[in-house]
Amino acid sequence: MTGFTPPLWAEIAIAALVLLGAAIAMVGSLGLLRLPTYFERVHAPSIIATMGCWCIVHASILYFSLLGRHLAIHPLLIALFVAITVPVTTIFLMRAALFRARRAGLDVPRGVSRTAAPDAPENS
Repeated sequence: MTGFTPPLWAEIAIAALVLLGAAIAMVGSLGLLRLPTYFERVHAPSIIATMGCWCIVHASILYFSLLGRHLAIHPLLIALFVAITVPVTTIFLMRAALFRARRAGLDVPRGVSRTAAPDAPENS
């Protein structure tokens, strides 16, 4: 489909969604740079990456739906993959960092698990 030009309203909506997604991603990057501890730094990009991805996915759905003249849902696969993998990866990274910090004797929140090891340091 050479020479396809979306209507003006669609170009504005697509551009706004892409710019919003990019701005949200930039806020997450600034949070990654500015927050002081690892536990704070890991939170900002994980939440922001998901939100920024959804804005860009909505722009992609709109553009490719207009281009192909039918509803394009293939960008949803990307969003679904990001929405599942980012939080799960963040949880695993946080748990590993907590384990490592506790083993090093750093001041971190105590575990809430009932099966916590008896030699685990408790911050009362």
